Parts: sequence; structure tokens; C-alpha cells
Amino acid sequence: MFERPERGEAVILVSLDFGGPDYAESLNELNLLATSAGLQVAGLVEGKRSKPDASLFAGTGKADEIGQVARDAGATLVIFNHELSPVQERNLERRLQCRVLDRTALILEIFALRARSNEGKLQVELAQLRHYSTRLVRGWTHLERQKGGIGMRGGPGESQLELDRRMLLNKIKTIEGKLDKLTRSRAIQRRGRQRGGVFSVSLVGYTNAGKSTLFNTLTHAGAYAADQLFATLDTTSRKLWLPQASQQIVLSDTVGFITRLPHTLVAAFEATLEETAHADLLLHVVDSASPNRERQMEEVDKVLKEIGAEHVPQFRVMNKVDLTNAAPQVARDEYGGKIAAVWLSAKTGDGVALLREALAEFACDQQHETQILAAQDAELSQSYTETHVETPQDGLE
Repeated sequence: MFERPERGEAVILVSLDFGGPDYAESLNELNLLATSAGLQVAGLVEGKRSKPDASLFAGTGKADEIGQVARDAGATLVIFNHELSPVQERNLERRLQCRVLDRTALILEIFALRARSNEGKLQVELAQLRHYSTRLVRGWTHLERQKGGIGMRGGPGESQLELDRRMLLNKIKTIEGKLDKLTRSRAIQRRGRQRGGVFSVSLVGYTNAGKSTLFNTLTHAGAYAADQLFATLDTTSRKLWLPQASQQIVLSDTVGFITRLPHTLVAAFEATLEETAHADLLLHVVDSASPNRERQMEEVDKVLKEIGAEHVPQFRVMNKVDLTNAAPQVARDEYGGKIAAVWLSAKTGDGVALLREALAEFACDQQHETQILAAQDAELSQSYTETHVETPQDGLE
């Protein structure tokens, strides 16, 4: 299997337009992804097709053009802005005589660079193993030999490819077991917070929307924040005191989402994203200065639905008003009741006080609703007890 790309390595980007509405945005993201991975973009090859070529994805002529551009630039890595099948990757590498990565593999590489916690590293490794388990044929010419005979691993006639695939599957099961233990531990901690009445809030949003900057502004946590995709990978939680509500909440910063977020990552990070589904409130941070903010919000909502968090109450936090000259403000729903959105700048701090007030208002409302439900439950319980009190039957003492 080909080794991980080295930082600073020259790469050629390939993006084909199949007529989708988000082509320009997707191409811009590909450049940002490559930069975030520490790679040097030495060239870009574009083209239009009605559908992918089954063998080489880009077709024979375009593949030869990509190979020539790569040779002229001295690049040893080509990155496609698409998902490639294992067969397409193998055929492209043979024809181009260099390594080929697709969009999913590039995102996995960035996640591998960003992971810091033990759980984050396990989740990334699991996603990579799942992705590459179908790509063992890449760069392995010796795997066609058969192993057999007395004392040979795997039994008579089992190929090296089959042995490696079995080793990968065993590794995947081991990591899944470790993550399952961490999931159970997190569930116990969550039940403890729920019993203690701790109010939990999760920051979600498109990558580079400013979640970590807002998290630092609210909690003074000093979490890493940078103008790059997937700057934050590991979930970070801090306590936040709301004096207006006389209540302490737990605020969590989560990994950002992106267009066509690989399903292998969503599945691998299910344990972490599960915290989002169990939160009392979601702060959906939006880059209000982005011309593609509507589509980015749709992508975030799509992932939230995939992880079962679409029913969790949420505020839209329209960030970066310092770039749009918009005034910090609070917007409520059509009935003028519940808060729907807050406009602010996490970088300058303008409007952050409005968000604190909105959080306090929501927390007070939640406390009030909890008290009402508890009173109703107590009343129903008392009514049930009085109705079902046993009384002596007629003629019996």
C-alpha cells in the first residue's frame, strides 16, 4: 500500500464537471483541503463529462493529459475531487505511474494529521482501515502469489492478498471493540449529567465556520482555531456559567462538516457525534460571509439527520458579521416567541453577549418546562394511587 503523502509534496488536482450545482464550491474546497494537508498544489486539470468512465474515471485522453501535467510539474501524487472505485484507482496509478488519491482518502489523511486524543486516533484509523480494506490491490504486485504447504500461514492455496485482508478485518474488529467500550463509558457519563440536571449545548456547523473561535470566546478554553478546514477534530467540552439563568451548562465543540463528508468518517465518528444527538440544544454556526452559506447549512442539516440529531432544538448562529457589516441582533420565530438565530462576530466579540442572553433564556425555559412536567407527573401519580386504592368489597370484612 502506498505510504501517506509527505507534507509539502507537489500534487496535481483533478476536478471534472458532471453538471452539478456545486462544482465551483467543491473545487475551491479541494484546494483548501490540499493546503490543509500541507501539500503544494503544482497544477490543476479540469474537464467536463456526462458520466464517469468505468475504467479510468476521466477517460483515456484526459488520463494521458493528467499524466503529462504531473510529469511536467514533477508531481508524484494526483488527487481527484471525486470518489474513485478501487479498480479506477488501480488503473489510474498504472497509467499515470504515480500515486492517486480520491477526495475521501484526502479527508482521511487530514483527519489523521489532526487527531490528538486516543479516541480520535482510533476513529480515524477505523475509517482508514474501512476505506483501504477494498483497495489492497493498490501497488501490490506480489499479492498474486499463493501461499501453501506445511507450516505456511493461512493454509494451502491462500493468497497473500487474502491474508492481508483477514488481518485488516481483525484489526477493524479490535478497534471497534475499543470504541464500543468508550461509547459505553460516555453513555454512563451522560446519564450522570442528566441526573444532575446539567444542561448540554453542542456547537455544530460547516468546517471553517468559526465554531472553535466562538467556543474560545465563550469559555476562554484556548482550543486550537485556525483559518483552515478541519482545524478541530477532537471534541472538546467546557463548563460555562450563565449568570442570567443562575445555571451552569456544558458546551462542546465538535468536528466540522463538509460537502460529501465520507460515510466512513460519519460511521467511525458515530460515538463522538452521538453526543450531538443527545444535546439539549445545538448552536448551528454559519459563516454568514460565505456566498454558499445556504448550501452549507443544508449539508450540516443532512449530516444531523443522518446521526439522528435533526429533532434537537437549535439556534442558527450567523457568525462573521464583521465581514458583512451586519449589526449584531437576535431573530425570533414567526410568532415572536422562540429564538431562531443570533448574528454576531466570534472574532471581535460583537453580539456574543446576545448569544449568552439567548442561551440563558433557553435554559430558563427548559427549567420551567421540566418543572411543569415533573408537577404533572406527580399529579398523575397521585391521581392513579387514589383511584386504585383497594376498598373492602360488600359482605366482606
